[in-house]
Amino acid sequence: MLNRLISNDFPRSRVLAVLLVGLLLALALTPFIFPGVKPLSVAAKVLVFVVLVASFDLLLGYTGIVSFAHTMFFGIGAYGIAIATTNLGPTWAALGLGLAGALALSLLLSLAVGLFSLRVRAIFFAMITLAVASAFQTLASQLSDFTGGEDGLSFKLPDWLSPNFELFDEPVLGVTIDGHIICYYLLFVLALGLLLALLRIVNSPFGRVLQAIRENEFRAEAIGYRVVVYRTLSSVLSALFATVAGAMLALWLRYNGPDTSLSFEIMMDVLLIVVIGGMGTIYGAAIGAALFLVAQSYLQDLLRLASDATASVPVLSALLSPDRWLLWLGLLFVLSVYYFPTGVVGRLRAGRAKA
Repeated sequence: MLNRLISNDFPRSRVLAVLLVGLLLALALTPFIFPGVKPLSVAAKVLVFVVLVASFDLLLGYTGIVSFAHTMFFGIGAYGIAIATTNLGPTWAALGLGLAGALALSLLLSLAVGLFSLRVRAIFFAMITLAVASAFQTLASQLSDFTGGEDGLSFKLPDWLSPNFELFDEPVLGVTIDGHIICYYLLFVLALGLLLALLRIVNSPFGRVLQAIRENEFRAEAIGYRVVVYRTLSSVLSALFATVAGAMLALWLRYNGPDTSLSFEIMMDVLLIVVIGGMGTIYGAAIGAALFLVAQSYLQDLLRLASDATASVPVLSALLSPDRWLLWLGLLFVLSVYYFPTGVVGRLRAGRAKA
């Protein structure tokens, strides 16, 4: 049963298996073991980015495609939910219609980009996707009557997902099960299901062909595979998963705007997480997203404590100032790339293979 669930793609490292199980339990029990608004928000963001990064890794790590349009599909999913609920009201039907419309638009756009652009090589395709993503972000900012423009759209969700809703009269293990907690567990189930689906895809015969194309597309073409078709299908699947991730973000925030889901910073974060976790490993998306987002969210707090503790040493205290958190985050990234050139997952699996 476990073999089928994880598609025979075992961690192949005891340390990695412990990390994955620990991460799964931490995310599943966050509302109960990490009380407070911030830990829950960080955990929810991790769930969203796990799906987003894993879908991008399908492109970059498994197919060898460098695309900067991934956040466009992420934004389409978020706008689909926001626009539908704003115009049709906070109903489950509106959520379903918004998600369906977003998936349909992502399917068409990714198919168009794939068919017209995937025949060009590396850097040229990357530039085309960057231009398309920039044009879409500009369009979203200017269509204020439809998308809310720069101000974005705030919306309500069905009662079960509303913070005012309480499922039980009494707290469970000291935690009130309200709509916010229910929404979190909806994201948890979606993220887990989508991650298992991606594991199934990359470990299927289709996934093996994608990896063959990544290693040597001319050889794959020579033995009879239609490389353009496989690359296009990979692009479409990746876009659809990213769209669902965007819908998950909108559900959690109950808001969406251009900077929330379409900014280039998100694309850079996704690239960093893929490198940290390990390209070509779906597990790397989970490990990398957790490490990066926890560091991003709590590094300032840690630096503040360190700065206060070293107040008697002015130079060191200034160096550890919370205002310099980006410097330390960059340093951590450089060190992770230096000591884990194949990512955390790649390094752990390589260590297991040597043992």
